[in-house]
Amino acid sequence: MYRVSRRHLILGGAAIAGVTALMTKPEDKSGPRTPYFLELQAALMRAGIATPTLVIDRTRLNANIDALLGHLPAGMGYRIVAKSLPSLGLIQHIRERTGTDRLMTFNQPMLSKLSIAIPDANQLLGKPLPVQAAKSYFELLPPDASASAGRIQWLIDTPERLAQYASLAREQNRTLDINVELDVGLHRGGFEPSAELSTVLQAIQNDPNLRLAGFMGYEPHIPALPTTLGWRDKALAGAWNKYKGALGQARDIFGADAVSGLTRNAAGSPTYRYYQDTEIANEISAGSCLVKPTHFDSELLEPHLPASFIATPVIKSLPTTRMPGLEFADGVKRAWDPNYNKTVFIYGGHWLADPVDPPGLEYNSTFGRSSNQEMLNGGPDLEISPDEFVFFRPHQSEAVFLQFGDIAIFEDGEIVGAWPVFPASA
Repeated sequence: MYRVSRRHLILGGAAIAGVTALMTKPEDKSGPRTPYFLELQAALMRAGIATPTLVIDRTRLNANIDALLGHLPAGMGYRIVAKSLPSLGLIQHIRERTGTDRLMTFNQPMLSKLSIAIPDANQLLGKPLPVQAAKSYFELLPPDASASAGRIQWLIDTPERLAQYASLAREQNRTLDINVELDVGLHRGGFEPSAELSTVLQAIQNDPNLRLAGFMGYEPHIPALPTTLGWRDKALAGAWNKYKGALGQARDIFGADAVSGLTRNAAGSPTYRYYQDTEIANEISAGSCLVKPTHFDSELLEPHLPASFIATPVIKSLPTTRMPGLEFADGVKRAWDPNYNKTVFIYGGHWLADPVDPPGLEYNSTFGRSSNQEMLNGGPDLEISPDEFVFFRPHQSEAVFLQFGDIAIFEDGEIVGAWPVFPASA
């Protein structure tokens, strides 16, 4: 489908010419195709792939894993964020290369699947689950995987949720490991050092069916803050001070020896490189930086390489751009903006992603987005034929990776295998 808005119809060609006369003339962004993507295109064609496909470059993935491990200080653990890498094969590859048995999981279906597939893994919930989801987990767990249930840290963000999980523990006649979510500045819920936190910690200590497993303090807001007047540094120091305060309250209740063995989880892909020692955190969580979607193009993550791409065939390649109902304005637009010169329609579209090859391709805002045959425009040097591939970089991994079926693994110039993805779930 396409969309021509009423505003565009009213403006027409004369208005376009008048507005563009006041603007800097755009530069032609088109150019020769990148050898890397030509090699990837050839590999896809040899593999017989002709549908929109998510591709992971395993060589780049391994380089990103090694970059992460190379930064971690002595004694710092690594926890794989499953939602950002939603494929059992992908997670197992990362687990083997890193040697970690720690996972961060975000929903009950994924929790259940990983408990069966990797029963010796330690899973920390990355968000609090409704207690009914936790109950469903226990009800659906096969008897031969019951031991994995004892390796889960359930995240608690309010006294009310703690009471719900205490009731569930009694019903199940289980001891549940509780991880306490801290608000270290993100303000998405959780506890700050306070009398309320002490009350919650005391309740955990007093309940024979609960056990304090640790804390989680997430601070992805920090890299987005300006460095002006030291705001970013102050926010980071504030986050660490809150974490220290919570640990101090736990020591007062449980004792120093007990607290020293707790999980002290922090960071994520945007912030893991802030941690140079284990004074605050003794483990960091990360996932997206290993495949590096565009939302993770930051100064801190410069050592990481883009390792994930959407590849989709060209359905139609047209030598000119013509807009339905606005053909009278096409010549003016092409004369003004060379990047409007040619058109391709691709197989599928409307993904959270940016085109990266061929160079200079852009979405057409007037035509609108399409999930069927998305329209892209390029400059006069654009050369691409039907059945060749356009490549995109995803904005994120956690939702986008689930839209294409099996992930194609690219290595040494070939598609060497596939990693099935998890079923889509929140």
